[in-house]
Amino acid sequence: MTKKTFNLPDLGEGLPDATIVEWYVKEGDVIKLDDNLVSMETAKAVVDVPSPVSGKVVKLSGAAGDIIVTGHMLAEFEMDMSMPQRAEGQDTGHHHGGAAPEAPAAKAAPEAAPAVEKSDAGTVVGAMQVGDAVRAEAAVAVGGVKAVPAVRATARKLGVDITRVRASGPDGVVTMQDVKNAATDASLLMPAGQAAAPAASRATAMPAAHADTQARSTLSQSGKPMRTQPPTVTATGQPEQLKGVRRNMARVMADAHAQVVPTTLVDDADLHQWIGKQDITARLVRAIVAACKDVPALNAWFDGNALTRTLHPHVDIGIAVDTDDGLFVPALRNADMLDAHGVRAAIKRLRTQVEDRSIPSSELSGYTISLSNFGMFAGRYATPVVVPPCVAIIGAGKLCHDVVAVMGGIEVHRRMPISLTFDHRACTGGEAARFLKALLDDLGRPN
Repeated sequence: MTKKTFNLPDLGEGLPDATIVEWYVKEGDVIKLDDNLVSMETAKAVVDVPSPVSGKVVKLSGAAGDIIVTGHMLAEFEMDMSMPQRAEGQDTGHHHGGAAPEAPAAKAAPEAAPAVEKSDAGTVVGAMQVGDAVRAEAAVAVGGVKAVPAVRATARKLGVDITRVRASGPDGVVTMQDVKNAATDASLLMPAGQAAAPAASRATAMPAAHADTQARSTLSQSGKPMRTQPPTVTATGQPEQLKGVRRNMARVMADAHAQVVPTTLVDDADLHQWIGKQDITARLVRAIVAACKDVPALNAWFDGNALTRTLHPHVDIGIAVDTDDGLFVPALRNADMLDAHGVRAAIKRLRTQVEDRSIPSSELSGYTISLSNFGMFAGRYATPVVVPPCVAIIGAGKLCHDVVAVMGGIEVHRRMPISLTFDHRACTGGEAARFLKALLDDLGRPN
């Protein structure tokens, strides 16, 4: 009997690991070539991984929620040569990263090595292709509700409480039509008390913690203020393993912090001359493009190992998009060629693709400079993180009305706080200051 060890392939995003969402088989089952083996969550999508062979499933690595390192064993099979098999070399032809790193499982089972005649080297196999065409979202149970990410995103967009939506899909899955029906007819929603059942069950699972919460008070039984213990003495809650987008965000931010030498300049754009209502994001994009043309050193990539920099003739702006799942930075391509209408349309498209998790991986990288418009929430100045190979990021703070000294007195002007953080290895403070001035000058123009 021929055995085959199947290692987790690179699922097309260059990530070092992925999280098991659901196995479609169990050990001992017989699976056919290209049938779905497992669904895995990556940094932006839930991906169905097909079986590379036909045969009996001998071993599965991990359970739902476990993280598998790319290149490490995902499953082991006993191949059934009487069933359809893929000929040697007849895979999709997509190879990612060459040989797989040595897996701990391989070290722990030297006696099994002679029986394993074939092992996977991290190649995407079967009918799965690197691209969005064959990626399928799987329903994931969150808070007692099973739905795919796109359905959850639609529910949030339509203002529908998905925990109250009646599921009509197989195995209790909430479908897109269920959400749309509930959005148009609120009578289809379940009563709030019934929808709260999962939360109630969680509460009963932790009676001690619930009782502690109920018993808390700022006053003692005698009516005197009660003293509490420092948080380090008694901690509540449980550590949560970061997965998917948040896991990738943590990794990227830590790498950026270790690699970049950041310096931040701050100033205020005076918008007193603006005529009528204007699209703030479009004006920010226009101002960044103008500054990039004036000082190209900030619209660049820097290689800290080779000590080389690349000045870009075009401007692709990474737009930070905050979501419940974590931070996305899609690229606004050819920003230097778009007018205000084109900028708004492109940003709307990118935001929609981010919300329903349909954005291609290629649109989440390759930008030449980035923008964080955190001021739509709160905050004036910031030190946003420069993610290499980019050299600079612009932070836009909350618009405010400030008292401004003018010739002969004072006036109240509408102003926008601007923060420019740049990698000081790649450009000088003078270049950064001139870039910031050009950006402020453009923002200060009437229209």
